[in-house]
Amino acid sequence: MNVENAKAQMRKGVLEYCILSLLAQGELYPSDIIARLKDARLIVVEGTLYPLLTRLKESGLLTYRWEESRSGPPRKYYKLTPVGQKFLKELDATWEELSNAVKRTTRHNP
Repeated sequence: MNVENAKAQMRKGVLEYCILSLLAQGELYPSDIIARLKDARLIVVEGTLYPLLTRLKESGLLTYRWEESRSGPPRKYYKLTPVGQKFLKELDATWEELSNAVKRTTRHNP
C-alpha cells in the first residue's frame, strides 16, 4: 500500500466539498479557486478543477457568468445555485458527522 496514493485519494474525496464551500463565500474565477485550495495545502491543477466544475454545473449545483477582461479573453466566474446551497448544507451536516466519527475511531491512547 502506497501512503502517497492513500493521501491523494483522501484529498480527492473532500475536494468537491471544499470547492462548494469556497463558492458559498462568493463567486470565484477558477484560478482564484486553485489559489485558495493551494493556500489550504490542497494542491489542485486546472486539469482536475475544470472537469469538476463542469460536472458540478451540469448537476445544477453551480452556475457561471462571463466577464470581459482587460488583459485577455473573457473570464468565467462560478457561483452556487440555490440547489447548490442546499446541497452544501447537507454536505456540512454529513461532514460534521463523519469528522466526529473519524475522530472517535482514530484516537490513539498513549
